Amino acid sequence: MTFAKRVFLVAGIYGLLALLPLYFLEERTGQDFPPPIAHPEYYYGFIGVAVAWQILFLLLARDPLRYRIMMIPAVLEKAGYGIAVVVLFLMERVSSFVLTFGVVDLIFGSLFVVAYVKTASNADQRSPTL
Repeated sequence: MTFAKRVFLVAGIYGLLALLPLYFLEERTGQDFPPPIAHPEYYYGFIGVAVAWQILFLLLARDPLRYRIMMIPAVLEKAGYGIAVVVLFLMERVSSFVLTFGVVDLIFGSLFVVAYVKTASNADQRSPTL
């Protein structure tokens, strides 16, 4: 269970450190990765949803057994972005810089799967609560 706690804690902290500055970098992002952002609602919406997931990861780190079922959508969240970025990179639609973040998400997603599997035996021993 220590493994799961550490993985989700690191993922949550890393995610917040990577995402929160983006709230202040809309214009810079448009300059560094043209064209400028035409639909800021998508930009800020993505950041908001992603930040919410980081909070979930921090909750999972506190009690992996209690929230174990949420590890499944956590894996899907990481795979959704990671796979999309890899495909876009192969199509030459994103840079290797962006690919790096996609690969980090795929690594975290894989670690989430390991955490899910490793907590299975503890989850079976835990008595159900209503």
